[in-house]
Amino acid sequence: MRTAAARIGAVASVALLAACAPTPAPDRASGGPSEPAGPTPAASTAPSAPTCSPEGIRITELGVDAAMGLRAMGLELVNCGDRPYVLEGHPAPSLRDADRDPLTVHVIPGARPITAGFDHPPTRIVLRPGERATAALLWRNLVTDATVVASNGAYLDVAPVRGRPAYPVELDGPIDLGNTGRLGVSAWKRADRPSSTQPPAPSDLPSSAPTPDSRL
Repeated sequence: MRTAAARIGAVASVALLAACAPTPAPDRASGGPSEPAGPTPAASTAPSAPTCSPEGIRITELGVDAAMGLRAMGLELVNCGDRPYVLEGHPAPSLRDADRDPLTVHVIPGARPITAGFDHPPTRIVLRPGERATAALLWRNLVTDATVVASNGAYLDVAPVRGRPAYPVELDGPIDLGNTGRLGVSAWKRADRPSSTQPPAPSDLPSSAPTPDSRL
């Protein structure tokens, strides 16, 4: 056993010395063809960070809280521009399926038909550059009619409020509406602390209709 181990150690030492030996420089006087260059490293395939929109905002997902069939997805809007951004109202989402075809969804300002506690009224928010606001999308994954195909939103687009341009928001997973076809949205509110991975906390204030936003 010791002899075999010694042989293995000797072979390993020889291989290590051969790997560490310097490689002879090519003979430039020979005029022979140069060796081809090695392959170019492949470009990174990591997803790029969301870019700042032409109106100076960026909307991203903060994660999903799921319990007892109720889903709450946090949204964050950041003023990534160079001037104040005025925001008042509810986000305006739209969904597309895996084939990128639009889904018919009933968007509800607030969430009273779905759940309680997310019906605080919209307030006027002035976001300075770098400041942010949060809101939530709410739905239930329920199948109440076997004859109706369940809806799964694979792609999400969100406008800051109805009537403004919508922007794609990358999802970590599908928005599984079941066959309810209903998606609640809470009003935007200022985020005074750094972003978290949880949706904004509910409010017990009464519901109110959304108000269109404007720019300063």
